[in-house]
Amino acid sequence: MRIINAGDMRMIPTFDTQAPKKPTNVSINSDLLIKAKELKINLSATLETALSELVSAKQRDLWKCENKAAIEAYNQLVEEHGTFSDDLRSF
Repeated sequence: MRIINAGDMRMIPTFDTQAPKKPTNVSINSDLLIKAKELKINLSATLETALSELVSAKQRDLWKCENKAAIEAYNQLVEEHGTFSDDLRSF
């Protein structure tokens, strides 16, 4: 079995979800902010969700880059020799 989507860790939080909240100042387009408030969008929750997804994606890309040589070597080994369980599979 080749490694195709290495580092796909969407189910594992990339940060301490129990860490305390910290007030932070951000700059947002004023019209966008007005529309978000009119729609009762929770800015903190929305930003936290978006940042979590972005951090996960960046960490995944970094992991793939750092482990690229090992993944390629493993895939080459599997291509040449198969896996130890190839003879045991019935599919």
